[in-house]
Amino acid sequence: MSTEAVDPKLIEQTRQQIRGLVEEISRLTKAGLEPLAFHTEFLNRVVQALAAHGGAVWTTSDGRGLELVYQINLQSTGLLGDQAAQARHGRVLHQVLRGEGMIVAPHSGAGDDREAGNPTDFLLVLAPLKADQETRGVVEIFQRPGAPLGTQRGYLRFLTEMCDLAGDFLKTRQLRQFTDRQALWGQLETFARMVHSSLDSGETAFTIANEARRLIECDRVSVAIRRGRKCVVQAISGQDTFDKRSNTVTLLNRLSTAVVRTGEPMWYTGDTSDMPPQVEEAVQAYVDDSHSKTVAVLPLARTPDDADEDRQGRVEPIGALIVEQIENARPRDGMQQRIDVVALHSATALSNALDHSDLFLMPVWRALGKAKWIVSARTLPKTMAIALVVGCLLAAAFLVPADFELEGKGTLLPVNRRDVFAGEEGTVIKLPVEHGATVEQDQVVAELRNSALSVNLKKVTGDIQTSEQKVKSLKTLLLTGNLTREQKTQFAGDLSAEEENLKSLRQQLAILDEQMEELKVHSPITGQVITWDLRKRLEGRHINRGQVMMQVADPSGEWELEVQMPEDRMGHIASARRQLGDPLQVAYILATDPDTTRQGTVTEVHKSAEIRDENQNTVLLRVAINKHELEDLRPGATVTARVYCGRRAIGYVWFHDLIDWVNAKILFRL
Repeated sequence: MSTEAVDPKLIEQTRQQIRGLVEEISRLTKAGLEPLAFHTEFLNRVVQALAAHGGAVWTTSDGRGLELVYQINLQSTGLLGDQAAQARHGRVLHQVLRGEGMIVAPHSGAGDDREAGNPTDFLLVLAPLKADQETRGVVEIFQRPGAPLGTQRGYLRFLTEMCDLAGDFLKTRQLRQFTDRQALWGQLETFARMVHSSLDSGETAFTIANEARRLIECDRVSVAIRRGRKCVVQAISGQDTFDKRSNTVTLLNRLSTAVVRTGEPMWYTGDTSDMPPQVEEAVQAYVDDSHSKTVAVLPLARTPDDADEDRQGRVEPIGALIVEQIENARPRDGMQQRIDVVALHSATALSNALDHSDLFLMPVWRALGKAKWIVSARTLPKTMAIALVVGCLLAAAFLVPADFELEGKGTLLPVNRRDVFAGEEGTVIKLPVEHGATVEQDQVVAELRNSALSVNLKKVTGDIQTSEQKVKSLKTLLLTGNLTREQKTQFAGDLSAEEENLKSLRQQLAILDEQMEELKVHSPITGQVITWDLRKRLEGRHINRGQVMMQVADPSGEWELEVQMPEDRMGHIASARRQLGDPLQVAYILATDPDTTRQGTVTEVHKSAEIRDENQNTVLLRVAINKHELEDLRPGATVTARVYCGRRAIGYVWFHDLIDWVNAKILFRL
């Protein structure tokens, strides 16, 4: 019997390759990889070192038995489709968990499905994964059968040594988890201490948003507080101030309101099929605007002992915590648990802050608490004197009457003034008047040109001449021609039709003449042109029919004021008219003569309001005046007018605008 000699160089090369793989595995245990990445690289190198067919890594997870983490060629073993084979194979794995590594021959076992065994065609080499004397998993190698017993034991010894190296990785990872958990508890303690440090709801919301972002390790955290039936975003992480009217914040308000009304947390990672319609619509609108990949909205409720329940017995929420991932749609490990802890602490802190802020006259009590020195022995007399003075001033504000006058801006204008309208569409070709020019009634103040109208006039004029010639020819033919009865009848009909056509053309000519006359714009009254800079406004410009071109006023007649009174003061005007009757008295001053106050009376109050300067709704008041009191009458002069509305308490006279604002903006909404 002859034996083939083995090349020593090949043996040494194989040993070097195996040593290299072992060194790589040793480095992997210290590389800080995630478990899946480590087990993948670990198993690939072990299978390569043993020149095996495949393998698998099984780990224990939270008392749920063994779980497959990574495998190579597991499908070729026939285990995946045979439940009975899987049961026998599973019992082998559990034996390794309870003891040491083992080698299991192909198709070995007692033959009973309830006993452990190897139902595959491969030699199974198994070794436990241990960390601190605790078995954490099993590494299984699918080796080709037929090797000598000594070689098989070498397989098991090598695999056991590699599992010991993998145990170092598990120990290192467990130590890192303990360290991370300790750091997390420290972060949680810091977070809880900071969010409970203030009883101001705004500061608390700001602290929650910024500190929660660091603790959760997400891209953005926002805090919304419930105001009535709606939620309003109070703080956004990383932003000291933000535009509360922006589209993004408005959509976030709508989303948090919709989620808070349901009372259930909302987690969005791209799928909205299980969400209520109102929440689905709100989250889609917000995501389209913000482009966030993950959005979590958690309602914040008061603690059960202090909470008010609604009619269904649910705890009324006080706001919402909004967590967002902008780039990554997959939540990080432990992210949900951190969010839950943050939401619990945030709800308690925000509830305490809101309860404190909602106490009656809390700003007053807080100010008094910070100013205890005002009631100390030395300052008490001064405090009493100041309190007495303040009390007298308050009493005077309620008891001392004063004239209640409402101010409005206006202009000085003649009563008899008319707008000059364009009678026809055209281009201004002549403008014989200027600003301040005196014009007579029916005087031409502008001339227009309408090319289309001129063309139509020429066409109709030509058609009339042609028609007149035809009528003349037909009449001559009927009088002098030697015609039969039929011809006379025919020509008489033609003559009648042509005469009707001529009549229609002359009517068209009359209308065109009227339209041409309308191109001359006449002054409706005798007076003075009061429109400024006419040539710049009109000359060479295209004018539409009915457009106001200028204004003419009669300065020799009566003059009046047009006062623009803000719409929110018209309630006082109406009340004064009912109590004092018409006309109301008006005091006014000219901008050119502010030292002299003159008197007038309200003659007319317009029924509707209009938007004028500064986008403010105003109502027009017409005020009659005595023009003889004025030395310089200039149309359009600016005036400041005060309408007398009776006598009221001086405090109300001074602060009526503030009182009206409080009634409209605060008390009305309550």
